[in-house]
Amino acid sequence: MTWLSEVPMRRKAGAAAALACAALLLAGCGSSPSATSSTTTSSTTPASASSTTDLAVTSAVRAALLNAGAAGHSLPVADFTGLEKGLTFYAYDPADGLYWAGARLVPSPSSMAAQVSVQDDGGYDVFTKSASGAWTDHLDGLGTQTGAHCAIVVPSAVRGVWGWSKSTPCGGPAD
Repeated sequence: MTWLSEVPMRRKAGAAAALACAALLLAGCGSSPSATSSTTTSSTTPASASSTTDLAVTSAVRAALLNAGAAGHSLPVADFTGLEKGLTFYAYDPADGLYWAGARLVPSPSSMAAQVSVQDDGGYDVFTKSASGAWTDHLDGLGTQTGAHCAIVVPSAVRGVWGWSKSTPCGGPAD
C-alpha cells in the first residue's frame, strides 16, 4: 500500500485540481520582447472559426504590437520599454475576420515624448489586423468614458472574451 492510497479521496481530488491549476499558470507564462524585435504579420489560426477566440499573447505578438504602437505614437520603438502587464489582450473575431489586440505601452523613463504620448487619448491602444496584414494602431485611451469619440469600437464579442465592459462607448479594460 502506498502513501497515496491512505490519503482521503477529497484530498486526492484537491491535489489533482491544484496541480492542474499550476500547470495552466506555467503554460501562460511568457517573456517580454526586446526593443529590437521586428514586426511580424504572421498570425495564430484560432481553434474555432465560428466564435470569437481569446488568443495567447506570444513574444512575437508583443513585439509586433510594440512596433505598431510606437509607430502609432510617431515615435521609435526604443522610446518604449514594453507593454503593461495585465493590460494586453489578443483575440480573433470571425464576424469581421480581424485579429484584435489591446495594450498599454510603457514609455521609457528617458523619453519625455513617449511619456506625453501615452496620456489621455493615447493612454491605451486598440489594434486590428487581417490574417495577412500588419497591425493598425487606434489610439483609444478615452474609450471607456461617457461621450468619448471612438477611434474604433471593439466588437461586443471581443469585449466578452476579454471581460471588458459592454456598456462603455468604445471598449477598453478596467484599470
